[in-house]
Amino acid sequence: MSTTTTMTTINHFINGVETSGEGDRSQPVYNPATGAVTATLRLANRADLDATVSAAKAAAEKWGDFSLAKRTAVLFTFRELVASHVDELAALVTAEHGKVISDAKGEIGRGLEVIEFACGIPTLLKGDYSDQVSTGIDVFSFREPLGVVAGITPFNFPVMVPLWMAPMAIATGNAFILKPSERDPSASMLLAKLWKQAGLPDGVFQVLHGDKETVDGLLTHPDVDGISFVGSTPIARYVHETATRHGKRVQALGGAKNHAIIMPDADLDNAADHLAAAAFGSAGERCMAISVAVAVGDAAELLVKKVEERALAVKVKNGTEPDAEMGPVITPASKERIVRIVTEAEAAGAAMVVDGRDLVVPGHEDGFWVGPTVIDHVNTGMSAYTEEIFGPVLVVVRVEDLDEGIRLINANPYGNGTAIFTSSGANARKFQRAVTVGMVGINVPLPVPVAYHSFGGWKASLFGDKHVYGPEGVSFYTRGKVITSRWPEPTHASGASYNFPSN
Repeated sequence: MSTTTTMTTINHFINGVETSGEGDRSQPVYNPATGAVTATLRLANRADLDATVSAAKAAAEKWGDFSLAKRTAVLFTFRELVASHVDELAALVTAEHGKVISDAKGEIGRGLEVIEFACGIPTLLKGDYSDQVSTGIDVFSFREPLGVVAGITPFNFPVMVPLWMAPMAIATGNAFILKPSERDPSASMLLAKLWKQAGLPDGVFQVLHGDKETVDGLLTHPDVDGISFVGSTPIARYVHETATRHGKRVQALGGAKNHAIIMPDADLDNAADHLAAAAFGSAGERCMAISVAVAVGDAAELLVKKVEERALAVKVKNGTEPDAEMGPVITPASKERIVRIVTEAEAAGAAMVVDGRDLVVPGHEDGFWVGPTVIDHVNTGMSAYTEEIFGPVLVVVRVEDLDEGIRLINANPYGNGTAIFTSSGANARKFQRAVTVGMVGINVPLPVPVAYHSFGGWKASLFGDKHVYGPEGVSFYTRGKVITSRWPEPTHASGASYNFPSN
């Protein structure tokens, strides 16, 4: 297969137009399947940041006064435009991230669900009214937008995660600045153009490309009111600490080490199918990926054999090929880190069941490939257990019973997602109540909530108290205001008192 590429320059989208900005720095964008540079990304400087925030502030003041009917009209149109551009968006994701086309379309589908939820914003923003709380006095409440909010999003879902944030922020009346990952930025530019085509006023949705300099600028800028972030735990903690210190509202979603408990009474073929898909789908580059299989008692031997069979059968190819099931990892550095962790586990005495470290994909020898990897007899002191690998690696930890499995999960510093495979309702109920994790699956390996619930973990997987999208997303992007109102008739207008008012 030819690796010939057409070099392009990826610019910013500021105040309704695509622009190269004032910054003089740039960096390459790669196709992970070929290792080829496909584009040059312009990086923002301080002047670009200030111009973007200024445009957002001006736009927010007007957009927040738009009627709910006009806002929802834009959202409905945007939803139809995204749905009609799924193929184009997916191709951009695959070209820069590496995930297979079907998986890229899947993430866009989950993003569409959030747009659809945001289309119901008139109902979601309904306030409360208390009549006659005191004689002639009524109290009512409603929610107002924060103003200017920013989303700092990761490489692994370059469409879905921005769509977790922007539709909610915009529907509630805010202006939104997207700082996407530098590794796969093109999809965000198409989203910006679709927002504009949908009739969104200039400045309400903008895309500013950059690195740590731009992130720090957003975290500290006095005119940015809120920050949404998805990424690793160390950076999530930094984002939360820095932005809250500068008076901003923050939701910062961090890393994960997601466990799936497999009970002896589970359908082991079903469990193995789902474990393989959850561990190796998108090359394991998902914050909800299952990276630890907790095999209980007699389930272990047969489960490992079944997972081995499925791991060896995964079709690892360029994501553009129709039968591809898994693509490359995002960068050479990611590959090196994954290989290091696997090698450390082997040296520490773990059993290599399937070894994907030396995978070569014919015709794509320069791509960033790691094959599906299964490691058995892992203990909690190994780096393969303690670190978020973010690659196609499934480690197996063996335990005696469900209680030991629950203790193992609860002792882990992360609390993003978890699952149990069982045919016992009693086991499932015990697990769902006892486990200290924010999102729980019962015979479901990737329990990502639907759009009318909210997404987010516990412990070191979340900094801030609000989850993403759903009802908590509405709450995050708005603030409550309570009005106490009296309209006295002229003949009774002289009831003022120096005493504290009471009933």
